[in-house]
Amino acid sequence: MTYIILSAGKGVKLQPLTTNYPKSLYKLDDKTTVLQRLVRTIRKYDSEAEIVVVVGFMYRQIQKELEDDNVKFVHNPFYSFTGSMGSLWFAKDYLQRENVTIINGDIVTSEDLMEKVICLHTDYPCVLLDSTHRDMNKYNVQVQGDLVCVMSKNLTEYLGNYASITKLDAVSSRFLLEQLVKMVNEEMYSLFFEDALVQMVFGDNFELYYTDIKDFQWTEVDSVDDLLKARRIHQKNEK
Repeated sequence: MTYIILSAGKGVKLQPLTTNYPKSLYKLDDKTTVLQRLVRTIRKYDSEAEIVVVVGFMYRQIQKELEDDNVKFVHNPFYSFTGSMGSLWFAKDYLQRENVTIINGDIVTSEDLMEKVICLHTDYPCVLLDSTHRDMNKYNVQVQGDLVCVMSKNLTEYLGNYASITKLDAVSSRFLLEQLVKMVNEEMYSLFFEDALVQMVFGDNFELYYTDIKDFQWTEVDSVDDLLKARRIHQKNEK
């Protein structure tokens, strides 16, 4: 499977902690950063994984950190004014693979979530959400039956927070590629790439499924509390 890890941003929500290094290089212990753990846990449960890391802010530090981890790098030189839409556009060639997982570089998960969900082959497009996480300031997901209706930061009713992980089969990854290119050509590169999925749902009757990961531990590192939770998840799995 191909994994596209988006790790180009400045991590402005954590400044001044992230002034001198990317938040994905926050240390979970003396030997392991957030991004190293993500890459190595993927490799543990998918030994043939093709791992692509999109870098931007302080990209040389990230490249040095992962120089021994057999990953491919894609550089987004315009990271200051693009969202994940722009970052994924730079990695668009990798959307032509048979199975693609797109994941933010600041995600820390339990090993069982990686083994039982993230690293499994998928036959349909789906996003991961957590119905126990209900923060209106996050990117949230509303559903109808088995399908996603809408994803947005502006929802008052929703099932749960989006976990910043999307899994695509060969057909849906190519649909996303087409929509991504179209929206970037229309200068929408400052948006989330997930907004392209929403456009597909609304405009093309695209069937986007979801998986509720409420029974697993995970966090996206957006705050100091998240950093502490990430360390707890890591320490628990290291025992």
